[in-house]
Amino acid sequence: MSPFVRAVKTASGATAVQIVYSNRRGSRDIEHIGSAHDEARLELLKTAARQRLAAGQGELDLGMAGAGGAVGRGGRGVDGGPLPIVSTRMALLWDALGQVFDLLGFDAASEGDEVFRQLVLARIIEPSSKLDAARVLEEVGVQACSYPTLKRRLPVYARPSWRQALAAACAAHAGLSAASLVLFDVSTLYFETDAGDGFRESGFSKERRLEPQITIGLLTDAAGFPLMVHAFEGNKAETTTLLPTIGAFMDAHRLDDVTVVADAGMVSARNQRAIEDAGLSFILGARIPDVPHVVKAWREQHPGQDIPDGHVFVQPWPAGPSDPRRDQVIYYQHKADRARRALRGIDEQVAKAEKAVAGQTPVKRNRFVQLSGGTRTVNRTLEAKARALAGLERLRQQPGRLPGRHPGHRRIRDRRLPPVVPDRKVIPDVQARPGRPTDLPPQA
Repeated sequence: MSPFVRAVKTASGATAVQIVYSNRRGSRDIEHIGSAHDEARLELLKTAARQRLAAGQGELDLGMAGAGGAVGRGGRGVDGGPLPIVSTRMALLWDALGQVFDLLGFDAASEGDEVFRQLVLARIIEPSSKLDAARVLEEVGVQACSYPTLKRRLPVYARPSWRQALAAACAAHAGLSAASLVLFDVSTLYFETDAGDGFRESGFSKERRLEPQITIGLLTDAAGFPLMVHAFEGNKAETTTLLPTIGAFMDAHRLDDVTVVADAGMVSARNQRAIEDAGLSFILGARIPDVPHVVKAWREQHPGQDIPDGHVFVQPWPAGPSDPRRDQVIYYQHKADRARRALRGIDEQVAKAEKAVAGQTPVKRNRFVQLSGGTRTVNRTLEAKARALAGLERLRQQPGRLPGRHPGHRRIRDRRLPPVVPDRKVIPDVQARPGRPTDLPPQA
């Protein structure tokens, strides 16, 4: 072990300073330097102990002898004293973040913009404002750009072409392809101000805040790596942010078609029509308003039987002659565990509805309580429908376009023959039959 200096309390209450040279099997080789009853005397003894440990060691001559930069106790210059610390730098942290920045392709996408690089890395180290980013860079040990320079660069960073270049770098790093899964989510960022400006506006907030906010739509790959970010007005509904983000993503990567996968809460009826009008492929979860025909037909063919667990009903939904959409397929999946939970909830709600109708409990929000004038009854029709739909989940799919087909291609639904082409021999629909056997041509 290396010798070290230690301070221990003695029985008299003083503090002894010692040099421990070795500690082996409970036996210590200790040199006692002295004892101190105050802090000043203790520091002097520790300094003397360190000097004794360093006795005989050579010192590198840095040419600092007599320099005013070496400051000793009392502010006096000390020959061979400690060198002053003029600055510090978080070299490992800054270099590691810089290498990741270059690896993602952001340096090439930003054309080596040092201001953008500093702003991004400073906010990774400590999320702060643009004005406070200079303080973060100073603590890291990097010479920050001036705040006026930063403000002059902001209009450049706000251009769509700048964001598209960064999105292209993210897609290249993620290895985006035609079969890649892309996830979309929405969040809000609020601002500490009490007045909106048309973009920062008060709207629906999951945190129930009243300050002006903006809505952020983020596209990521299956691993959560960000691919594109889009900003919207703070009072814009989440369901209206999906299509603009997908459109910008397709324009940035020159995609002809994508497959939108979303649940019923994210896609409104207007969104569904817009997706169909845009000709995009999709797989959408949807609520089931009525018992599907395929489910009714199966139960008629299998009376008294439960639908098997995991059974999938397939219902084609072809487009009509005047319908601009493509052919669609609707899938209904039945899960026994889902049905068990749904039926238990229905039983509890029906029991509450029966108590409310009998006057045992007050009438609250219950979908099975039917009010007609002053009469309260249990809606058995709705109960039967809910039980018939228990365990079913619906997915509506519009498959992708076939390779080589024009985006506006549609199959011909009219099966009638085309009109007669001119300059061609018209074959009559009815031909004269031979009247008697003698009219038949001779056999060879």
